[in-house]
Amino acid sequence: MAPNKPNDREARQARERLRAYQARQTVHGTKVKRRKRDNWIAGVGVVIIVALAVGTQLLYFGTGPGKAVASASPSPTPTPTPTPTASGPIPSKTIAENRTWTGTMTLNSVALGIQLDGAKAPQAVSSTIDLIQKGFYTGLTCHRLVNGGFYVLQCGDPNGDGTGGPGYSYGPIENAPANNVYPAGTIAMARHSDDASSQGSQFFIVYKETNIPSDSVGGYTVIGQVTSGLAELNSQITDAGVQGGGMDGKPVVPTTITAITVK
Repeated sequence: MAPNKPNDREARQARERLRAYQARQTVHGTKVKRRKRDNWIAGVGVVIIVALAVGTQLLYFGTGPGKAVASASPSPTPTPTPTPTASGPIPSKTIAENRTWTGTMTLNSVALGIQLDGAKAPQAVSSTIDLIQKGFYTGLTCHRLVNGGFYVLQCGDPNGDGTGGPGYSYGPIENAPANNVYPAGTIAMARHSDDASSQGSQFFIVYKETNIPSDSVGGYTVIGQVTSGLAELNSQITDAGVQGGGMDGKPVVPTTITAITVK
């Protein structure tokens, strides 16, 4: 009997349709798998980026004399400024006289009224007063601005890059807030992470309320507060942001301590 050609043709077409369908399913399955893989990779990437951003911010508060500055964006290597004379033994904590000191810190042309609490932070305030009276701070820069998550301007490094200090370091941590909240206007001492005795000359001004987590040795020594001029500091310096558009680095507006006095 002769073969039934129409039936063979239909069978062949059915097989081709089946193969085409299976091919489409294979391609679809591959796309789905690739999409899931790409989404997973993207998710991991986001987690890594967030972790790096948070880590970079946290590194800010580990920066003290002798430790390199970590920055969220590249910045030019600063030209070191001459180191004022201030070395030898740690100033006696009796210098603070267990009282409040008042004065003015001028950054560029912005005059900030300041108060230092010698009763609550006698060692840190005594060191700061001693450095002020020796003229240590005059002419030094504020080398670091952080404006994402933390809102601080860091100053007082004779090297101008986060690595300098007065030739000594001291502890303990004094007058750190129990709730880790540093109100706008707070003046506090920078130090190395997990080292309560690494305070020196570097300090930071909190220009907007900031929560700074404690580390293994506690929080950060609060020596006083800005009592006036904070709005001008923000409008003339901090609002301009960080060089390169990052969240952590040199301020766009070069900032110098042009004068500082207390009494």
